[in-house]
Amino acid sequence: MNSKMIIGLAMGFAIGFGCAFLNIPVLAPPVLIGALLVVAMTSGYILTDKYI
Repeated sequence: MNSKMIIGLAMGFAIGFGCAFLNIPVLAPPVLIGALLVVAMTSGYILTDKYI
């Protein structure tokens, strides 16, 4: 795996854990569409970074 992807996943889990632990509202809607939107943006960033 690419080191940027591993760091990004780790940061995502850390932010999610922090939001849940501190009772802070999540930065994305807590529905499937919100999760898919985050995945789509991340995938687009990774693909663009790879091919440019």
